Amino acid sequence: MMDHRVYCDLLEPELVRLAAAIGAAEPGAAVPGCDGWTALDLAQHVGVVHRWATRLVETAATARIPFREVPVEYPAHWGDYPGWIEEGGRALVAALRAVDGAAPVWAWGPDQHMRFWSRRQFHEVMVHRVDAERAAGLSPAIDPVHAVDAIDEFLENISSGRGSGPAVAAACAAGPGTVHLHATDADGEWMIHLAADGYRWERGHGKGDAAVRAPVADLLLLTYGRRAPEGLEVFGDQALLTRWCEASRL
Repeated sequence: MMDHRVYCDLLEPELVRLAAAIGAAEPGAAVPGCDGWTALDLAQHVGVVHRWATRLVETAATARIPFREVPVEYPAHWGDYPGWIEEGGRALVAALRAVDGAAPVWAWGPDQHMRFWSRRQFHEVMVHRVDAERAAGLSPAIDPVHAVDAIDEFLENISSGRGSGPAVAAACAAGPGTVHLHATDADGEWMIHLAADGYRWERGHGKGDAAVRAPVADLLLLTYGRRAPEGLEVFGDQALLTRWCEASRL
């Protein structure tokens, strides 16, 4: 995990890249791995989330603010969406830079501090930038160091999500098992434990009931449900791996 200010600095150019990728896609283009989403769906989702997160940060919210309480006006023309995304993104970065990362705020993950949102939004924007680039037919690149941190952040928060939390709990209830993710091009290994008494994870090497070896960018896309395990080095209990991948899609 990096410093709050570092995440703010990383978020700003990533937002510009996301806006450019949206501009390169057609509004009806399918977004691979995103359950029938189009580029327009993706653009609207990103713009809403940025404005919602800005409200949380600016008000130092002590409880979740419903999305409906944050008014959003979508652009009338597809060509205006990149600018609209940049506008919302700049407001979000400004709000984050104006606060102390250790200040308290509501968050949907366990870290109830402003730094949750700078880290969460950097990784969310990075993954959605990849989504947009894939929708536009481009070949995305992900920095391996950032991909490792993104997997850490994902595994830390996934069991707390409103949708993903119950799905992870159901995967645990379906039977015990351990999934091992092993990056082949970065210092990253993860052990994911599903058990009747709940979900846990840790960094490190170990023998899992299922294992995947791959470049860390592929492991990141796998954990987010953006790609299937096919084409990667997969070992052991493939049914367990499928159960985890289905439960963890974010």
